Amino acid sequence: MRNGDDDERKHKCGPERSWVLIIMQGLLGIGAIIGGGVLIIDPSGSLVGMPPSLLEHSPFGSFLIPGIILLLVLGVVPMIIAIALIRHAHWGIGEKLNLYPNQYWGWTFSLYTGFALIIWIMVQVYWLQHVSVIHLFYFAWGVGIQIVTLLPGIQRRYKADCSS
Repeated sequence: MRNGDDDERKHKCGPERSWVLIIMQGLLGIGAIIGGGVLIIDPSGSLVGMPPSLLEHSPFGSFLIPGIILLLVLGVVPMIIAIALIRHAHWGIGEKLNLYPNQYWGWTFSLYTGFALIIWIMVQVYWLQHVSVIHLFYFAWGVGIQIVTLLPGIQRRYKADCSS
């Protein structure tokens, strides 16, 4: 590609990356990988001070399945998204699951992650029948991911025709 074409693409699409969104996804991913990993290592929850009584209204007998879901859905996926938002990598599955074909799949998956985090917290609150500050924090984090992803400048940065 010629240098002039690069300048035209950058001018049309804006700066290449949103570091705020990348950091939000990366920190979520790191925290969920650690949290999910701990729950997988110790499904009783005692390692992190979570009594089994927290599962009383849930369909789970231990923290193993929630730990696996946490690790994969809110840990590994956001890390993949953070890397994709940096590298603008193509991924066939991601592109097929992209509900917004005019946007880069990593941008769309950022929206998905925001929804997943909000749903995760809402389900937790329902099953625990209790709201704590950490729930409010992560609910706000999910809404924050949604807001940042939907900002017009971020959308321009991650147009599908700008990801190549």
